[in-house]
Amino acid sequence: MKKIFIFIVFFTVSIVNAQAFKGKEDTKFDVTATIQEHGSGIRISNDYGLGENISLGIAASYLLSVDRDGLGNKPDFGDRADIKLRFNANIGNVFNVDEKLDIYPGLDLGLRNFGAHLGFRYFFTEGFGVVSEIGFPIAKYKPEAIGFERLNNQFTFNIGASFNL
Repeated sequence: MKKIFIFIVFFTVSIVNAQAFKGKEDTKFDVTATIQEHGSGIRISNDYGLGENISLGIAASYLLSVDRDGLGNKPDFGDRADIKLRFNANIGNVFNVDEKLDIYPGLDLGLRNFGAHLGFRYFFTEGFGVVSEIGFPIAKYKPEAIGFERLNNQFTFNIGASFNL
């Protein structure tokens, strides 16, 4: 897991060279694949620009591929799904680089935890691009989570497509 984290950080930092966030009333819609320990899934997020460098949004995720527990049980829908409110600081223009990359650290408040994320979106055209994001919990609502309660309380890596609406 440490090697994956180091690779992601290196990859993310090495391509930070542009900015795609346009500011107030700018809307981004992302569809990504989620990769995490004991499962993978799909995530949909929507971020709406409130000011020059601030955006709010919502993200919903669902784990499609989940490992069974030691007794052979699979998690139910409630264990697989999560919804989060997001706050992003779009800081690409702070670095004064090309306008095709949006760099955004942020915080999220979900059904299972309070967490943070760091992501970027690179736009090939005005409306289409790629997105990558890492996320991790800061405070879990159930610190002693066991079994399937741990599924949405861990480090995640997302990669997928982004659309500028």
